[in-house]
Amino acid sequence: MPLSARNRIEGVVKGIEKGGVASTVKVEITKPAIITSMITREAAEDLDLKEGDEVEAVIKASEVMVSKD
Repeated sequence: MPLSARNRIEGVVKGIEKGGVASTVKVEITKPAIITSMITREAAEDLDLKEGDEVEAVIKASEVMVSKD
């Protein structure tokens, strides 16, 4: 399914908890992925980022969608 969103990570459903209105879906990532973040130059300098540094990518979003072909 074509989507404009580029922050797509493939995985396998490992658990589903169905509630009265909403369901929680646990997805295990199966492929390596590269996440691209745009941060200010000041933030990059404050963090003293260099290639090869180990970091955490914190994803801030109002929702995570699930698609299935």
